[in-house]
Amino acid sequence: MGKLNLAVLGAGNIAETMARTIQGLDDVCAYAVASRDQKKAQEFADKYGFKKVYGSYEEMLADPEVGLVYVATPHSHHYDHCKLCIEAGKPVLCEKAFTANAEQAEELLALAKEKKVFITEAIWTRYMPFLKTMKDVIESGIIGKPCLLTGNLGYTLDHVARMQDPALAGGSLLDLGVYALNFASMIFGTEVLKMSSVCTYTESGMDEQNSITLIFKDGKMAVLNSTMMGMSDRKGIIYGSKGFIVIENINNFESMKVYNEAYQEVASYQRPDQITGYEYEVIESKKALDEGLLECVQMPHEETIRIMKLMDTLRNEWGVRYPFE
Repeated sequence: MGKLNLAVLGAGNIAETMARTIQGLDDVCAYAVASRDQKKAQEFADKYGFKKVYGSYEEMLADPEVGLVYVATPHSHHYDHCKLCIEAGKPVLCEKAFTANAEQAEELLALAKEKKVFITEAIWTRYMPFLKTMKDVIESGIIGKPCLLTGNLGYTLDHVARMQDPALAGGSLLDLGVYALNFASMIFGTEVLKMSSVCTYTESGMDEQNSITLIFKDGKMAVLNSTMMGMSDRKGIIYGSKGFIVIENINNFESMKVYNEAYQEVASYQRPDQITGYEYEVIESKKALDEGLLECVQMPHEETIRIMKLMDTLRNEWGVRYPFE
C-alpha cells in the first residue's frame, strides 16, 4: 500500500512520456530504467530522476525492489519483453498494441495467469475518468437512441522508421487504428456482428491508412478511419435519434459537446486537468496490485484478446503480415 517502484523497460519517446507522468505522482517512485544501451539508460535516468540504471532487461527484472514494469518497446518486442517480466514474477503494464497478434496475447495472458502475475494493456483512453462522463451523458438519453459513431485518428508519421518496418510490426493499425477500435468498443460494446475494411499500403507492404466499418448485433454501426500519412481532426462523433455528441480527440479525450435536433449546442464538458493522461493507467495498476488483482477492470484480458483478434482479421483481409509471424 506504500509507494510503487515503477521500472521502465525501454528508453524511447513513449517511455519519456511515462517518466514525465510519474514525476507528478506522489505514490509512485521513478525507480529504475533499463535499455540495451547503458549510456541511453543513464541519460534517461539523469533527465527524469530514476534511482537505478540497468544495461540489460534481465538485470533490472532481477531487482527485488521493482514493483511494476512499464514495457515501452516496439510492438514487435512486447511478447518477448512481457514474457521476461512474467517469468521474473514482475507485474507488467504493457504499452499498446499489447502484442503483434492475438496468438501472442493469448500465450502471455495464459502464462501470467499460471504464474499469478499482474499484467494489463496500457491503452490509456480505457483508464481516463472522462470516459465515464461520456458514457453517463450518452446513457442520460439526451441524444436519444445512439445509432452510429465515427472516429478519426491521423498523424503524419510516414517518416518514422518503425512505422515503415515490417520487422517492428509497423503500419497504422497497431499504432492508430487500435485507438479507433477501442473508442468504438468503449461506446458501443463488444458484440460485433460484421466488419469490413479497406487500406492502402506503404512500399514495404504495411498498412498506411485504413477505413473500418463495424456492424454491432443491436444494429449500431461504427465507421473508423486512421492514417499515418496526414493529420486528422481526431474527432469522435456519436449520432442519436435526438441529437449528436462531438468528442475532441479520441486519442486523449479533451472535451465533449452535445447538440440537439436543431444543431444547437445544449451542453459542454471539459476533461479534468491531467499530467499527461498516462497517470490513470498507472494509478489503476497500483490499485489493482494493492487489491491483489491480476488484471485491471478498465481493460480486462478478454477485451485485450478480442481487440487483437479484430486487428488480426483486418490484417488478414489486407494481406499484411510481419516476417516473424
